[in-house]
Amino acid sequence: MGYVDLHLHTTASDGVLSPSEIVRYAKAKGLQAIAITDHDTVEGCEEGLSEGERIGFEVIPGIEISAEHSPGSMHILGFFLDIHHPLLTERLKYLQKARAERNPKITEKLNRLGIDITFEEVLRASGGGQVGRPHFANVLLEKKVVRNFQEAFDRFLKKGAPAYVDKFRFTSKEALHFINEAGGVAVLAHPNTLGMNGYSELEKLIVHLVDEGLKGIEVYYPEHSAAQIVQYKSLAEKYSLLSTGGTDYHGMEKSELDIGVGRGDMKLPYSIVQNVKAVRSRSLSGR
Repeated sequence: MGYVDLHLHTTASDGVLSPSEIVRYAKAKGLQAIAITDHDTVEGCEEGLSEGERIGFEVIPGIEISAEHSPGSMHILGFFLDIHHPLLTERLKYLQKARAERNPKITEKLNRLGIDITFEEVLRASGGGQVGRPHFANVLLEKKVVRNFQEAFDRFLKKGAPAYVDKFRFTSKEALHFINEAGGVAVLAHPNTLGMNGYSELEKLIVHLVDEGLKGIEVYYPEHSAAQIVQYKSLAEKYSLLSTGGTDYHGMEKSELDIGVGRGDMKLPYSIVQNVKAVRSRSLSGR
């Protein structure tokens, strides 16, 4: 049995590989299944599913949704979505509209800082996919305004930086609702980014999210320490939640992070996918 990666990005959001390319790459690397989880869009899923069918490789249609949260950031993964579900389609259209309004504002802020950049250049950098801050970073890098990708975020694009523009986010309750309504299995992505102050605060949040419809925690993630993995796994077990994992691979990593293996030691078993399928079946049969 091969291993799996349930957190991957394609050119449909801010990844480097197209959906077809990431499916072929995963198979060539010896994986057994992947989930395509682009930011706030399912545009890459159909192509990925089609390529998976063509080459005999399992592809899970998914998404990664940003939700309102402070002090850190909250992302929610959805697996096995009906990508054509009317509510999901309507909610994602709303997000795309909000993104479309945000991006020119980032361009304007960069211009006011004396940086010669146009939105058309950023659009080209996206390859026609959904435009996000990484595409602004790529253009800043090409123009030699910054020396590397991280510097673009640190100096201009991260929260609190001079060209940052906050984006619209659904509440966790709203995001979990439309993921569940679309037949998806909702999982809290990389809890290390939540900025929670200790175990008890994190536990309170998990209990709250379970009440709203959360079904799992992304326990295994390249940036999680061994202690964090133990902590997240114990919370998942305590509240009968799935333990999932993935690399958050974008294809532009400079730190030797690779699909399926992270920095060499991930290799998550296919049983994780089987567990997600079982939870989905129970949820659908209980409707």
